[in-house]
Amino acid sequence: MQKRILCYGDSNTYGYIPTGGRYDENTRWPMRMQRLLGESYAVIEEGFNGRTCVFDDPVEGGFKSGVQYLPPCLMTHNPLDAVLIMLGTNDTKVRFGMTPMTIGQSMMQLVRTAKQYAVNEAGEVSHIVIVAPPLILDNLMQTRHAECFGPQAIAVSAGLPRELRRISKLMRCDFFDASPYAEVSPLDAVHMTAQGHLRLGEAMADKIRSFL
Repeated sequence: MQKRILCYGDSNTYGYIPTGGRYDENTRWPMRMQRLLGESYAVIEEGFNGRTCVFDDPVEGGFKSGVQYLPPCLMTHNPLDAVLIMLGTNDTKVRFGMTPMTIGQSMMQLVRTAKQYAVNEAGEVSHIVIVAPPLILDNLMQTRHAECFGPQAIAVSAGLPRELRRISKLMRCDFFDASPYAEVSPLDAVHMTAQGHLRLGEAMADKIRSFL
């Protein structure tokens, strides 16, 4: 029986290229992880551009709330042995006015929802991993995302790994920090390079092997 892993995230899970378009299946980190894990695993990609933890976006349109879409997503893909949640970057946009603490509280909602709806083949709660997203680069205000995110996004992003690690302990779930592996492109300061995807896929494969 294959071990089933759901990767739930935003444009950095979708595979958005900093200059536009989408990385191919040989590059995107969930598919890189799939190839390294082999046929005994099934990796499911659920990345959506602009997805936040809890907000629909009044500017970019609806369906952005990660917590609203999560229940049908999980029930669609069950049974799941693991659920990896990598969100928080879009929550740093200036229009949401979030801090690391409030993004952490939002992540708690996602984890509670995952524990309610994600189950493995035996009917047990799936293994949940909070993944701290790649850090926004310091040159953000020199890129096309400057007005959308705002200067505060750099500091909020930098505070997320520590806060999400704290939340993982409170919620009794696993934690992984993507930032040491997920290289971000200076072209837009937000989205991962191809090399970042490959390295994150390799690191996440090792993480998966450690508990499945």
